[in-house]
Amino acid sequence: MNQIRVIGNRKRIALVAHDNKKKDLIDWALFNQAALSRHELFATGTTGKLLEERLDRPIRKLLSGPLGGDQQIGAMIADGEIDLLIFFWDPMETQAHDSDVKALLRIGCAWNIPMATDRATADFIMTSPLMNQDYELIIPDYTAYLQRRI
Repeated sequence: MNQIRVIGNRKRIALVAHDNKKKDLIDWALFNQAALSRHELFATGTTGKLLEERLDRPIRKLLSGPLGGDQQIGAMIADGEIDLLIFFWDPMETQAHDSDVKALLRIGCAWNIPMATDRATADFIMTSPLMNQDYELIIPDYTAYLQRRI
């Protein structure tokens, strides 16, 4: 049976960007600064430091992605501590930690959280009326998968 988790009107948003996409994420965050100010922000390593400086507001900074930051965010998603993932990833360049990136995106999908991997999708999410109200997130039931593995 599916579970329901209520995401409050103040979302906990993880912001992640590969090196070639950091400028894009910062530009996007500045454009959405007013909307983001209503939410709690988390970010990996350098991205968090840059965002904190440019947005002039506190960001909960985690480890750099290649050093475990992606996995920290994945664990926070699984623990219900992250409601939304904005991940500007670079589809044109192989990353040393590609397996971590894939795992993070898989965890976000498995826990059914809203995710954006590009600016257009992030803009659609940020302008959704659901951003500023409570939302009942349906967490899929994976019991059948677990029973097959036993």
